[in-house]
Amino acid sequence: MGDRHRVAVTGLGTVTPLGPDLSTSWDRLLAGDIAVDRIQAWDPSGFPVRIAAEVREERALAALDEDWVGPHRLDRRIRFAMQAADEAWRMAGLHDDPPDAERVGLSVGAEAGRKLLQKVSADYARWRHLDSLEPVLPHIDPHDYPRLQPWAPTRLLVRQFGILGPSRTSSTACTSGAQALGRGLQMLRRGDADVVLAGGTDALVEAFMVTGFALISALSERNDDPRRASRPFDLDRDGFVLAEGAGFAVLEDGERALARGAPILGWLSGYGSSLNAYRITDSPPDGSGAYQAVRDALRDADLRPEQVDYVNAHGTSTVMNDLSETRALRRAFGDHCDRLAVSSNKGQMGHLVAAAGAVEAVFGWCALRHGVLPATANLDRPDPQCDLDHVAGEPRRAAARRAVSNSFGFGGSNATLVLERDET
Repeated sequence: MGDRHRVAVTGLGTVTPLGPDLSTSWDRLLAGDIAVDRIQAWDPSGFPVRIAAEVREERALAALDEDWVGPHRLDRRIRFAMQAADEAWRMAGLHDDPPDAERVGLSVGAEAGRKLLQKVSADYARWRHLDSLEPVLPHIDPHDYPRLQPWAPTRLLVRQFGILGPSRTSSTACTSGAQALGRGLQMLRRGDADVVLAGGTDALVEAFMVTGFALISALSERNDDPRRASRPFDLDRDGFVLAEGAGFAVLEDGERALARGAPILGWLSGYGSSLNAYRITDSPPDGSGAYQAVRDALRDADLRPEQVDYVNAHGTSTVMNDLSETRALRRAFGDHCDRLAVSSNKGQMGHLVAAAGAVEAVFGWCALRHGVLPATANLDRPDPQCDLDHVAGEPRRAAARRAVSNSFGFGGSNATLVLERDET
């Protein structure tokens, strides 16, 4: 691909269980801090799973306009999105150097507002026997319906940044954030926009979601030892840990970014997406769908397998997902797989689901930029079947140039991004 197709990363922002901004989250990630603990937002007593990775330090945006997005109207996933996106936007210098609004795109990965969905469902159950809603209309918040939709964060971010270009919302469970970044890459390559704000957000630590995932035995039940509950690729893993947060990146036409002297934090050079056609909750044991996404991302970036140095793995800490991802990497990278450093961030901050792919891509760019690969927490006894070069125990200093970031989700969706270090 010619230089005009290069997509630069000029801004990054996160809200994670490790911290309210990227600097704090990244420092705590490298320090080995673990954000998994007993749930505090509500009383989990009596639930089979009582642990999660919550965002406990949330900063309110000073510039919120009360008449359209006052705090009383925002659920947590929207607040996380606005905060992380604002950090990325400021880092890119776009508050001081605003682009043409018609040439700015938005691509967001998000799921439905589950707490609002429960409220609306309960209201319906209470009122459905009535012949007329007229007596209860004064008690219905007209903003509930639009706020609970997966596209609610997209619509509010459009308003927040005055974006007038193309917009997309990806709602594909665990791949949502990665697919949002991949769609942003495609917008720029097609020439639909010069700048794209792309990322994902989610807030899963709700009683309904904990119950649902526990019923299908997807969550770790290490309630008495929460810091050791999420253990990707470890022989004793027993499920993932629910989490919440957001991650965003400002993607920009490479020539434009260089011309305006923007900070180049890295490059997004490839994207692959696939479906498993297997089961709604399981990955195929042979890793076939995940392999296809990795293969297509490398082809999209015009790279050979041996040109990749690091994998930011999906690594959920479930038995089948970690094994399936290992087999996908073995198939995609062949003999070079033994020379690939691999780590998963979920051991420290749990699984952010719709936000996971975006946050982990942000950490991938940080790893390349700073020359240090985060470790996989709690990898005490590596599963012999997950025979990869795991970064475990301590972060690893490495002059990695290129990385792939994997996201494989419920419903059988897969997404892989190819990240590059800036060497301009």
